[in-house]
Amino acid sequence: MPELILHHYGTSPFSEKVRIAFGIKQLAWHSVTIPVIMPKPDLMPLTGGYRKTPVLQIGADIYCDSQVILRELDRRYPTPPLGTGTLAEGFAFWADHPLFSAAVATAFGIMGEHLPDAFFADRATFSGRSLDRSKLKMQAAVMQGPLRAHLGWAEQSLRDGRAFLLGDAPGLADLALYHPVWFVRDRAKSDALADLPLLNAWADRIAAIGHGTRHDMTGSAALAVALAAQPAADIRGVAPNALGLKPGQRVSVTPDDTGRDATIGELVALDQQSVTIRREAPECGLVHVHFPRAGFILMPAA
Repeated sequence: MPELILHHYGTSPFSEKVRIAFGIKQLAWHSVTIPVIMPKPDLMPLTGGYRKTPVLQIGADIYCDSQVILRELDRRYPTPPLGTGTLAEGFAFWADHPLFSAAVATAFGIMGEHLPDAFFADRATFSGRSLDRSKLKMQAAVMQGPLRAHLGWAEQSLRDGRAFLLGDAPGLADLALYHPVWFVRDRAKSDALADLPLLNAWADRIAAIGHGTRHDMTGSAALAVALAAQPAADIRGVAPNALGLKPGQRVSVTPDDTGRDATIGELVALDQQSVTIRREAPECGLVHVHFPRAGFILMPAA
């Protein structure tokens, strides 16, 4: 089976979600550390413009967003299952958006004064709005209320003695909740969650799972892997759709929240949950780039 290559950086919360998934499944994987801010010269040829973190590469197949990354891990390595394809995905979508937004505001209230100006300039472009360093502490105070309200549901659920959110084994729901908690508690070193003992004990159990077996790799080596490979055959076809899109048609795929950089290519496959497009670059050759449908806008390309 082709090797797993994760393009990520250590402080990325969504990368931590995937790293813990590797740990749950006890997988060996290759780590390509990418820059925290743009430019990302070894990543852009693979994704065609998608700049969010992390990205999973398997040969010449490129998986963008943790939704499709975790689904692909479950497909290739079904034991133990994460629970993708169930209502846990809806739970994860909530955790990735309103919960994560509250966690980011809380964490940046602590870390903001230590972050360089270049980071703020990059994240202003990423978010599509200006960021005022002087307002971060107030924003953190405002958003700490919603954050604690969201996480209070988890604290209440854990009172029955369960080890993980949906039972005795960790899965997608745990991964989804853990990465915002990790960002506030472990990355920002905030005490905002200190009075939630069951949540903290649960987070300690998740952290103890670890990240599987990691091997470092350079970005240039990852590009060489893609160049030497061919994308896997995709037999799903293009499902009937409201836009009337057909196989081989040029389309664009764009995140609908932040990092709104479009990836443009030829439509390969389309179903209820994911879209795959074909594109090519000199550095990596022909690749298939995979995106989720939820959280992304698919359009005919101009």
